[in-house]
Amino acid sequence: MALSKREIDKPLLFNLDRGIQYASKEFRKHIKTNKLITQSMSRKGNCWDNAVAESFFKH
Repeated sequence: MALSKREIDKPLLFNLDRGIQYASKEFRKHIKTNKLITQSMSRKGNCWDNAVAESFFKH
């Protein structure tokens, strides 16, 4: 993981989708060990949470 290769010296917002790998207890526990990282996750069933990013990458 990137955390083992690079030190975080200022607050970081880790924004992600609701993928199973990011929602797992193990992953969330690992993220919480670093006090400078805040995890942000889209709300279940709300397509508008990620609308700006989706429209930016739309082909």
